[in-house]
Amino acid sequence: MFEALTRLFAKTDAPADLHDPKLAVAALLVHLAGVDGTMQDAERKAIRGALMDHYDLDEQAVDKLVREAARQDAESVDFYKFTSGLTLLEMGDRIEIIRMMWTVVFADRRNHELEDNMVWRIAELIGVSSRDRTILRNQIKGQAAEPEDQ
Repeated sequence: MFEALTRLFAKTDAPADLHDPKLAVAALLVHLAGVDGTMQDAERKAIRGALMDHYDLDEQAVDKLVREAARQDAESVDFYKFTSGLTLLEMGDRIEIIRMMWTVVFADRRNHELEDNMVWRIAELIGVSSRDRTILRNQIKGQAAEPEDQ
């Protein structure tokens, strides 16, 4: 009987590994894009681009990752399950996560206070300094404004 139960549960999909930085980052980006109440196409495109570039993923892999990230985000009650594993990454990787987050924030050329607050909270949770967070914000904001200024 124990073997039958083991086989039954083995056939179900295994839970996603939330300690996988790709999934954790994707879930944070998905949440960030919708934190102001709407997810714009520009934000979706920014998420896909950031994940494809940083993790060298193809379109099929990034689509699967974003779907799973959206599912995990919908089931989550806080950020801890996504950020706890990210604190183990090298500082350069954690800074890059904050850079990706600002890229999503400014993808629609608008910065909602809830987006600012979320990036601040995540930066604090993963150990990125206020100075680095602010420098990245200003860099990405400046890049987002350039096409309109030209």
